[in-house]
Amino acid sequence: MSQAELGLSLSTKRTHRRTFLDQTEREVPWSDLILLIEPHYPKGRTGRPRNGIAIMLRVH
Repeated sequence: MSQAELGLSLSTKRTHRRTFLDQTEREVPWSDLILLIEPHYPKGRTGRPRNGIAIMLRVH
């Protein structure tokens, strides 16, 4: 169980970044986009392990 699940927060200040990220999380259909991209995402059989699709999608 993580801190977020317990409802504990170390930061009480509401920043513009946090507001933007929360709004993006609510409005973007992440699961639909992941299903659309997944067939084209490289498998990464050799070399360094690849980042997950969800992480890379949110970064971009």
